[in-house]
Amino acid sequence: GCAETSPLVVFENIEKCRPNCLRLLLENISGLTVDEDFTVEVIPEINVAVATFKKSIDTEEFVKKCLQHKRVREFKMTCRVLELTRTIKAENLPDSLSPDYITVYFESARNGGGPVSDVQLFPEQNSAIITFCDHKGNT
Repeated sequence: GCAETSPLVVFENIEKCRPNCLRLLLENISGLTVDEDFTVEVIPEINVAVATFKKSIDTEEFVKKCLQHKRVREFKMTCRVLELTRTIKAENLPDSLSPDYITVYFESARNGGGPVSDVQLFPEQNSAIITFCDHKGNT
């Protein structure tokens, strides 16, 4: 059991709110500055955005504020704290990759990685499941 709260908040159903509008809205709700205090990554294929807070804030409280906010409700967006995970799935991998190569790649600090505890390779799907020793290695 890790008592640490995730610094990630996922916003769903964002199609009615353009990315720049969303960034401004999150600044208004949080009182923080985009890029300086948090970043927003928009994933248009699945109609989602993820806010990553660099500054330590109570993300549970932030989510409550967002869900009560008039504009968030008008846009019919939902949001929740994104749970911390130690496991990621890598897709579209070249055929010839070995588990050792994947381990070394994801342990590279330059790639934002950390100590890897396990790699499961799925060659037929050109994917792998990478498990880190802790959740900080998979950002």
